[in-house]
Amino acid sequence: MKAFYTRRNFIKTSAVAGVATGLAGSALPLFANNRPPQGKRVGIIGLDTSHSIEFSRILNGGDTSGRYGGYKIVAAYPQGSLDIESSVSRIPGYTEQVKSMGVEIVESIDDLLKKTDMVLLETNDGRRHLEQSIPVLKAGKTLFIDKPVSASLADGIAIFEAAKHYKVPVFSSSSLRYMPSAQDVVKGRIGKVLGAHTYSPCIIEKTHPDFFWYGIHGVETLYTIMGTGCREVTRIHTEGTDVATGIWEDGRIGTFRGTRTGKHQYGGTAFGEKGDSVLGPYGGYEPLLAEIVKFFQTGKPPVSSEETLEILAFMEAADKSKRRKGASVKLEAIREHTHKSAQKKLSRLI
Repeated sequence: MKAFYTRRNFIKTSAVAGVATGLAGSALPLFANNRPPQGKRVGIIGLDTSHSIEFSRILNGGDTSGRYGGYKIVAAYPQGSLDIESSVSRIPGYTEQVKSMGVEIVESIDDLLKKTDMVLLETNDGRRHLEQSIPVLKAGKTLFIDKPVSASLADGIAIFEAAKHYKVPVFSSSSLRYMPSAQDVVKGRIGKVLGAHTYSPCIIEKTHPDFFWYGIHGVETLYTIMGTGCREVTRIHTEGTDVATGIWEDGRIGTFRGTRTGKHQYGGTAFGEKGDSVLGPYGGYEPLLAEIVKFFQTGKPPVSSEETLEILAFMEAADKSKRRKGASVKLEAIREHTHKSAQKKLSRLI
């Protein structure tokens, strides 16, 4: 498929507010003279997701609270997915939107890295994350990778091993992790968590394993509440619904319900020694972005690589259980099977 990021495609003139916009990234009056100092210049890879628009709007829209530390999106490389039509078709329109927020559009990741201090990898297509993250890590730029961190456990392992090799901090998360109701549970509102049930949309995209495309939101909510330590997973699959049940090493049970019919919502219930707690409603991107800014400031990922990789292992185990018609699949077997594949990918890249 033909790429959208050629120089000819992006050098345009706009009459919006009477201000010219082009490859150099002229801005609307709202964003004029609002460039951040070196050390707070953020770049985006991938303009095929609404997350890129929302992050740019929040960071570049004038933060009077100081919550976002003066960090600004200064440059973006548009090309995300190459072949997922619902993603590719968004790129031209989203490119124009971020340009209107004072973001310079560049022709390559290398160009982006010359102009930025840290990077948001927003490409909607998890299959491209390993490939697109390597030059960022080689350049030593602190990196946030939007969900899913990758479209396979092998790629996820390779990303974190590469980050370790280049000594660059990496963090990945769904925004659902930072719902206030979920964080209240994490902070001890209901005491020790005894179990949890979460739900989210679980639209299936043929290029990704089933839960990786959208079900990850509910799976990440489950892990936010339960923590790591899942031993095995079983999955029941129908055309409209999935239910994946995990048994943790300490005997606790966590379930995820993914929906493809009815009204799409996010939430669940956490069960604790002091009572139960409703999870939800979803509160938007601001809490996640505040955590990303803290990560940029400290270089300390708020979610460990071990937890992020276990989320991937849980989702791959659920896929294998589906193929086995609901049979239980141990996460350790998934990890063992994947390790060699991850090392081969890594050896080609480093």
